[in-house]
Amino acid sequence: MNGKIDVAKGRIKEAAGVLIDNKDLRKEGKADQVAGKAKEVVEETVRKVKKGAQNAIDKINSATK
Repeated sequence: MNGKIDVAKGRIKEAAGVLIDNKDLRKEGKADQVAGKAKEVVEETVRKVKKGAQNAIDKINSATK
């Protein structure tokens, strides 16, 4: 599951907790949002590292031709 989905799921849980006055559900929703945002950061970092690695490979390949 990607980070954006976790954030959305957390928002829904938090809103449900507010509606039914359930502090535990609100806290769980907030925790899901934080975890989702952290996952988004990791996903973006992985994407950037892969892009950088591919750029380096492309440069090496073009230099050896």
